[in-house]
Amino acid sequence: MAGSARAGDDRAGSKRAGAAALGVARLLALRAIEAALVLVLLASLVFLAMRLLPGDPAALVLGDQADPAELARLRAQLGLDRPLYVQYAHFLRGLPTLDLGDSIRRPGTPASARVLAALGPTAELAGVAVLLGSVAGIGLAVLGAGPWLGRRRAWVDRAVTAVAGVPLLSFAPVLTYALAARLRWVPLPGDPEAGALGTLYASALLSIPLGMQVARIGRAALEDVGRAPFLAVARAKGKSRLGAWIVHAVPAASGPLVTVVATQLGALLGGAVVLERLFERAGLGTLILEAYASRDLPVLEAGVVAAGGLFVVTQMLAALAHAAIDPRAREGGGR
Repeated sequence: MAGSARAGDDRAGSKRAGAAALGVARLLALRAIEAALVLVLLASLVFLAMRLLPGDPAALVLGDQADPAELARLRAQLGLDRPLYVQYAHFLRGLPTLDLGDSIRRPGTPASARVLAALGPTAELAGVAVLLGSVAGIGLAVLGAGPWLGRRRAWVDRAVTAVAGVPLLSFAPVLTYALAARLRWVPLPGDPEAGALGTLYASALLSIPLGMQVARIGRAALEDVGRAPFLAVARAKGKSRLGAWIVHAVPAASGPLVTVVATQLGALLGGAVVLERLFERAGLGTLILEAYASRDLPVLEAGVVAAGGLFVVTQMLAALAHAAIDPRAREGGGR
């Protein structure tokens, strides 16, 4: 009898695991299709904006007083001498590999090569910022929602709200001046010799707004979870109060936490562009601004598409992480 019961439990567990895996796979396929459609739409808007707005793109690059032969040569290089539908078909064919032509300002260098070289530093900066912001925000949320500080929890809430309302561009230069230029506790992030410490400092600055948002949403979610009976059960089984919160309460509140991280990714990538320009760091944001200033259209198109792709992929990964944690997200994605 006991063996039959165990076998039944094993079969039920395998069935649940299979259903969960199927739900994640279904959600993955759905998110991949959505991501592909969003990227094609974004790329199409970039393509049309470069060609349908008033003005000749070749004249924007070479100037209105350029030699007609040079203008004709550049139009042929950019494919502007062909019908619009032919240009669009060629554009879509090269989109999966970002093969959108050679850089105008660096002849012989593919635009995709320049974009991929710049994408690494931006992804590194944003990835470390997500990690730091998530950890710091969850820690502040636990402090603000848990019973350890008593009435002093209000001070945590006030501090988080105050910092969350300060724009990144207002405190980043001030902190950098104080910590790097005056006290010399950290290297200047734009210094080529700053290395990993410079990246860590820049990511820490970028993580502050994200961490404050995670702390605000996480505190509200943890306050609801903190009243759940399973925490008392965990304490009765020998878990410490902090251990019960970390092991049980935080995972139970992970759905809102993952959601707020996902919704803040766009602002975080925008902040990465700001910091790259502020500190003169190599990255995708710096490359896009340079391409715009120099009218390097293939690099500008490839850079904007790559930035959109980075945002869409991170959103998809956040949705999958949410689905892996919360079964309700798998059910919603499968409908």
